Amino acid sequence: MSSDRRIACPFGQSSPKPAIFLLPCTVLENIVTFRDFNFNEQLMEGVLSMGFVTPTPIQAEAIPIIAAGDDIIACAQTGTGKTGAYLLPVLEHISKSNRHQINTLILAPTRELAQQIDQQVEGLAYFTGVTSIAIFGGGDGIAYEQQRRGIENNVNIIIATPGRLIAHLNSGVLKLNHLSHLILDEADRMLDMGFYDDIMKIVSYLPKKRQTLLFSATMPGRIRTLAKTILNHPKQVNIALSQPAVGIDQQIYKVHDPQKTPLLLSLLKNGGYTSVLIFASKKDLVKSLARDLKSAHINTSAFHSDLEQREREELLLAFKNRQLPVIVGTDALSRGIDVEGIDLVINYDVPGDPEDYVHRIGRTARAETTGTAITFVNHRDERRLKSIEQLIEKPIRLMEVPDSLKGIADKPAEHSANRRPNGNRRWGNNNNKSQGKSRQQ
Repeated sequence: MSSDRRIACPFGQSSPKPAIFLLPCTVLENIVTFRDFNFNEQLMEGVLSMGFVTPTPIQAEAIPIIAAGDDIIACAQTGTGKTGAYLLPVLEHISKSNRHQINTLILAPTRELAQQIDQQVEGLAYFTGVTSIAIFGGGDGIAYEQQRRGIENNVNIIIATPGRLIAHLNSGVLKLNHLSHLILDEADRMLDMGFYDDIMKIVSYLPKKRQTLLFSATMPGRIRTLAKTILNHPKQVNIALSQPAVGIDQQIYKVHDPQKTPLLLSLLKNGGYTSVLIFASKKDLVKSLARDLKSAHINTSAFHSDLEQREREELLLAFKNRQLPVIVGTDALSRGIDVEGIDLVINYDVPGDPEDYVHRIGRTARAETTGTAITFVNHRDERRLKSIEQLIEKPIRLMEVPDSLKGIADKPAEHSANRRPNGNRRWGNNNNKSQGKSRQQ
């Protein structure tokens, strides 16, 4: 089977047979199915019930390392199957261990990701009897009490955000002295959010003899520093760093700021899209855009930090169930949502970090489906666009601004900002000959 026909399932597999372990990853991708791994019967039943057949590259490379008991530092973006790459070997281990103690701690940067991982544990471990609980802040006293009871009942796996986990550690209720596995998911995002000190404090509560697994979409120097501090002679795996899925049709529109919202409305009303994520850089802009779309009779909700936990959960559930067609959010949403069938992602502005661009557009074209990613680029964002194209190693297709919007311009800066620095096409007034063609300049 060729690599482009792999089933990119969101889960993973356990340790392979010795003969397969010795083969390179390119061969593994071609011949290994989930039936080739030594799962216990109950875990295998969970995998098969979800219809998974072929492991993804991160699963094929990481699972043998994890199953062998080694620490690992793995670089793989969201949507590549990294969650399953660590869940399945851990579930296999727990099934052979003492079920009456906390075996595994998974740290995640956001409550949405913690809940998502907990749901995946529930699905895979359904027939095994392995238990889990998601621990995160933002709820009421009842939620905290439910978390405390779960801890006292010695669930097997805890998935937690750092802040709320420390609250339970400080209370004395949570004891992690028998922990076998520590997993850091999206470690780069946790460091971006300022969780380094919290992570180190949590590590101080853990036994020194444990297996530590660090998964990150990017691998900056601070991640490697963290790995050296908390991992023990880790093996390393890198999978398709920072490359968007091949099924994403990437497009850009060169626009003035006043053209952005009219163009957004035109795309939503005329494009025939049914499930749309819109990313903006600031919370206030997210709220403003949601109001504008609602005023245009587009069913929209804003996803931001001012929402209560219950509101965030209801919003994401409605979006997943196709009751809400459009969500506007900041970059926090790009790693906190795992919904198949999203057919359009719009970057209302260009993200400052090229890696964030990859995460944003990675919400579409999941599991080898197709999707569209559109980015609005004003004259100030040209440098950011160039950085993104350097990262993904190809130009992004330039689209034609609709004729009805070409008269809208930045009046005060029309003469200077209306031109690209090298004197080529005017912003927001693209030549017809360039429509649908990749930028070659």
